[in-house]
Amino acid sequence: MKLCFATNNQHKIEEVKSMLLPSIDLMSLSAIGCKEELAETTGTIAGNSHQKAEYVFRNYKVNCFADDSGLEVEALNGLPGVDSAIYAGSQRSHSDNISLLLKNLQGIKNRKARFITVITLFLNGAAYQFEGILNGSIGLDLRGENGFGYDPVFIPDGFCKTLAEMTMDEKNKISHRARAIEKLVKFIIWNPEFSRQ
Repeated sequence: MKLCFATNNQHKIEEVKSMLLPSIDLMSLSAIGCKEELAETTGTIAGNSHQKAEYVFRNYKVNCFADDSGLEVEALNGLPGVDSAIYAGSQRSHSDNISLLLKNLQGIKNRKARFITVITLFLNGAAYQFEGILNGSIGLDLRGENGFGYDPVFIPDGFCKTLAEMTMDEKNKISHRARAIEKLVKFIIWNPEFSRQ
């Protein structure tokens, strides 16, 4: 089954490909000839996910899914949230985003946070959504070399290390994206109409 993952982020592609069934041929945006920047203008994580997947399906006539993720920090009233990628500006710098986050949490004891991913699957014109959540807290400093985004400062509940200190296999067992992808894969497996494609 051919599926387009509406991204050119190689970190995401590798992370998701390792979780998918071998029968699913995962393609990036560049693989289907999509070179334009996909809009993310709805103001919500679920809305942005739907917006991207629908655009690809309508314009490139290919079954696809898109994700949108965000880090929600309790003490910051849910920020950075839907703007996680551009928290420190349109340059989309992971290091700048983390620096601003740590600055805004200086002196705050409540470090509770959660990652949320919403995946929208467009399959034969119908849309389906899958949500994954990972609860945790924000560390005091950066630790680890793996992963991307806020991984070096996010410590999942029940662990002493950050996501960036975990191997990809370890992260994929617990991550918000992994949980959403798991729901997506189960949906495909348990729907014969789709799994036959």
